[in-house]
Amino acid sequence: MIVLYLGRIMEIAPSAELYANPRNACTRALLSAIPEPVPGRASQRRILMGDIPSRSTPPSGCVFHTRCPHAIEARARVVPPLEDVGAGHRSACIRNHALQTVETIPA
Repeated sequence: MIVLYLGRIMEIAPSAELYANPRNACTRALLSAIPEPVPGRASQRRILMGDIPSRSTPPSGCVFHTRCPHAIEARARVVPPLEDVGAGHRSACIRNHALQTVETIPA
């Protein structure tokens, strides 16, 4: 699967790996928006804060930095490359190594 944001690839992984271990904050927010199929089961929806960028004039650097809960100043200047994070999984985040405590979407 490939996750895009404003036309840029944010994450690539086999589908089972992506659902079980989303590495990018954009992917985590996207997966949290899936409706809960079991009535009464609580969901942990991630509501994105920050400015919604324009598709015609996307932000510099990482296009997700205006909404990312892990954003740092460098993200506005650096376009993150897709990095291998294991198991056929690649993520575009300059903080991949700093954010190794991966949050997972509850089953």
